[in-house]
Amino acid sequence: MFGRRGERERREPMLGASGGFGDMRLNADDRPTVMARERASSRAKKPSSRSESDGGSRGSGRTSGRRRRSPKRGGFGRLVYWTVVLGIWGVIGLAGLIFYEASQLPPIQNLAIPDRPPTVIIQGADGKAIATRGEMGGTNVPLRALPPYLPQAFVAIEDRRFYQHYGLDPLGLVRAVFVNLTSGRVREGGSTLTQQLAKNLFLTQERTLSRKVQELILSIWLETKYSKNELLELYMNRVYFGAGAYGVEAAAQRYFGKSARQVTLSEAAMLAGLVKSPSALAPTRNLEGAQARAEVVLAAMQDEGFITAQMRQTALARPATLAKSQGPDSFGYVADWVMEQLKSIVGPITTDLTVQTTLDPTLQAAADKALKDALAKNGKKLGVDQGALVVMDTEGGVRALVGGRSYEESQYNRAVTARRQPGSSFKPFVYLTAMERGLTPETVREDAPISIKGWRPENFSREYRGAVDLKTALAFSLNTVAVRLALEVGPDEVVKTAHRLGINSKLEPNASIALGTSEVSVLEMAAAYAPFANGGVGVPPHVIAQVRDKSGKVLFSYAQESRGMVMAPPHVAMMNRMMQDVLRVGTARRADLPGWPAAGKTGTSQDYRDAWFMGYTGRFVAGVWLGNDDSSPTKKAGGSGLPVEIWSQVMKAAHKDIPVVALPGAGMDLPGGPGALPPGEVPEDPVVTGGPQRPPPTAAPSLDNWLLDKLFGRG
Repeated sequence: MFGRRGERERREPMLGASGGFGDMRLNADDRPTVMARERASSRAKKPSSRSESDGGSRGSGRTSGRRRRSPKRGGFGRLVYWTVVLGIWGVIGLAGLIFYEASQLPPIQNLAIPDRPPTVIIQGADGKAIATRGEMGGTNVPLRALPPYLPQAFVAIEDRRFYQHYGLDPLGLVRAVFVNLTSGRVREGGSTLTQQLAKNLFLTQERTLSRKVQELILSIWLETKYSKNELLELYMNRVYFGAGAYGVEAAAQRYFGKSARQVTLSEAAMLAGLVKSPSALAPTRNLEGAQARAEVVLAAMQDEGFITAQMRQTALARPATLAKSQGPDSFGYVADWVMEQLKSIVGPITTDLTVQTTLDPTLQAAADKALKDALAKNGKKLGVDQGALVVMDTEGGVRALVGGRSYEESQYNRAVTARRQPGSSFKPFVYLTAMERGLTPETVREDAPISIKGWRPENFSREYRGAVDLKTALAFSLNTVAVRLALEVGPDEVVKTAHRLGINSKLEPNASIALGTSEVSVLEMAAAYAPFANGGVGVPPHVIAQVRDKSGKVLFSYAQESRGMVMAPPHVAMMNRMMQDVLRVGTARRADLPGWPAAGKTGTSQDYRDAWFMGYTGRFVAGVWLGNDDSSPTKKAGGSGLPVEIWSQVMKAAHKDIPVVALPGAGMDLPGGPGALPPGEVPEDPVVTGGPQRPPPTAAPSLDNWLLDKLFGRG
């Protein structure tokens, strides 16, 4: 017979009939346990369904046919049971997860500490280092070569049980969890130094369970393969310290200007404190935060017995500070530009390299200071926020390059990467094209209003001189004459001339090309002016002189390149005569370079958005640009003002203690041209596109007017 739930009812053998011995088994009342008595009492209060169906016919033997029941578990028993079950499954799951993640790693027998990424040391022309680039900024330093308190600082603040655990520190993890929970925010991490090393050497920075398990596996492997001191040495030479510094040696050099072998206790504490949050605590941007963190490190070192209370107080009294920079931060612009070119020169960088540049560190410092001082003094007043400059020798070697007012604030290189309208500093290419077609500095053209399909370029003064010779027109940057010349020779021919001399940017062959409306960089403008300074030879700009590997083997050495003669000597002489007048009597009269014959051209783009001065001697070419990154108009900052002043300061430094050299084809002392301004009066030359038109002065017809008649059907 089947009872409830389809179970077969079990019947025990009886020794006799109902009047015999009955059921000999112990019932619930016979059991001594409290639980059994409670169950018996419960049954007495509520008869089972089986008893009800039997109708009590069996009397005292009614329990003989009842199904035997297991005692129920209490709440605590169930908790223990399920805890054990879940624990077993958790262990099985964790083992499976570890096995799976281990299978995703390379075979343990094939694992090895990866080589330190290559470092590129960039030197000036004098052989002294000016910058370091690469994922690692410093050489490996043996642990035994460091002052003992330096590694102790890392152990005290990052992993105080480093010498007791085997890669995973359960006590440290529990402590970190407790501190984080009680503080309500993440204040401590549970990772050991070995786990951090495993992450830095082999894994990505992503925060996932998978990466954490792999980190644990690799930590245990590292602990079995290397000694504690070896692990600590690896860690200190690989960890990131902010500001681009990887490794304790690079960090010490970056922040304190000394080797890690020589750091003081307070400096050691600051270095150890940075690894928690290197970007936020880097003392170059947050010195107070770095010093506050160093105080925490010193307290931890005293707690661990690494230093005495007196040593801590001495370190607190003399907190670490940044060392005075060994050079201007603008070295960063040069270093970035070097790295952009390096791969194309030597191929993939797989070893440490030393790059010697053409840069003159002293001149670089002077250029950086001149730009910073000028912007600090006059930038706000003139509505100018940024600037850039390039100094280049006549063979194309870049001697100084500043890509902005502060590399720390912005790494955008405005000397190399930015393209801006050069304004009238582009006019020499127009005049050279005219010289090459038979015109001379004495050729006369009309300075009068002109209209080209509704466009009416004007002079800055909105006044016109009538018939003028070309050297006067260039000296005083007369826009109407430049536009007439461009139309006379053809805008496309002007573009060809500019490209031939060294401009690489795309130029639009239209009438406004004469006024510098196509955008160019400061670097390519300097390169395009170099043929005026060296006698007509085209030279590509370069900054890398030599590249050597760590063994000293020369991988690259610059061989003098040139584009050949891009300008005939007679035309060089003509242009130098005319551009000397720009400095002697024209728009660049503020230029100050005593004893040196110099030439150049100012430039100001429309609405005073860009202010330029390109100037040169027989030894150097220098270009200065001022403006705003968003191309917003300045407060009438023109090329004849601040750019000329900056150029003068930089070129004085460049020409100090070197013999005077004449400009090719130009005399040392030329008389001033006609139409010179009165002393102290300096003209300007922005592009002006509209405004009231004055009637042209009465003048005899000239060749350029005849040409305009033919081109545009006037008359």
